[in-house]
Amino acid sequence: MARAEGAYLGLAVGDALGATVEFMTPREIAHHHGTHRDIRGGGWLKLRRGQVTDDTGMALALGDSMLRSGRVDPVDIADAFSDWMRTKPVDIGNTVRRGIVHYRSTGECRVPPSEHDAGNGACMRCLPVALGYLGAGPETLAQANRRQAHVTHNNPVADAGTLTVLKMVQAALLGEGPTALRALADDLAQRHRAYRFDRRRMENPSAYLGDTLKAVFQSLFATDDFESALVDVINRGGDADTTGAILGMIAGALYGRDAIPERWVSTLEKDTRRRCLTQARSLITLIPSLRAAL
Repeated sequence: MARAEGAYLGLAVGDALGATVEFMTPREIAHHHGTHRDIRGGGWLKLRRGQVTDDTGMALALGDSMLRSGRVDPVDIADAFSDWMRTKPVDIGNTVRRGIVHYRSTGECRVPPSEHDAGNGACMRCLPVALGYLGAGPETLAQANRRQAHVTHNNPVADAGTLTVLKMVQAALLGEGPTALRALADDLAQRHRAYRFDRRRMENPSAYLGDTLKAVFQSLFATDDFESALVDVINRGGDADTTGAILGMIAGALYGRDAIPERWVSTLEKDTRRRCLTQARSLITLIPSLRAAL
């Protein structure tokens, strides 16, 4: 449970910390912030201190759907995402917006396959699936992943990257260490060139999931604690709220809730912190029923 709570809080603090420097280069971050290591809001979205973006918002919408329906139900998820978009969130990706509009106009909760949909929007929100389907068989997990992802993103390369993140979170939840997580990342990189991450330091990672996970993997495996890993990836700039969110969920599961600096957790807006903790606990309790449910 502590690791599940760490994963959800890690997602949120990574999102909130990274949003301040999203789309900045490492040189710009250094000029304006030195080493950026405190949640302060602002950024191009002009956030309140402790406010999160679509990364955490969509994860919570997905988790609400799973808790309501007791499974990964694409129609219910599409409705949840559509309702979330009606709240006029502070940020929303183009691919996500297009997928929700597709659902509203056609009633179809699965977008057509597209080579252009290998962005990170389905991965950034995937944590509820990792928690709810802990202990499920590999094909059940893969199907659950595709069902939530294809509401907005239908691309086999993105599916593979997101599934690996789910496996890494689940391995960490069960007490596996960095060696096991590195093996999962290496396997992904061997199967898909887009995810090879050891040749050069990834800076200014784009929203393409290959770039996002290169930065996440490099930071995760070059450090040995939650704070160092998150600060490293955030200060690479680029799509920093999403690299922060994805690294945060993995590292939060790996190191546990107590490893996340309290100055970050306490700065999160209270409702966000409460919802993250509630969903972490509730999704874990759904495990027995979800193992067989799709």
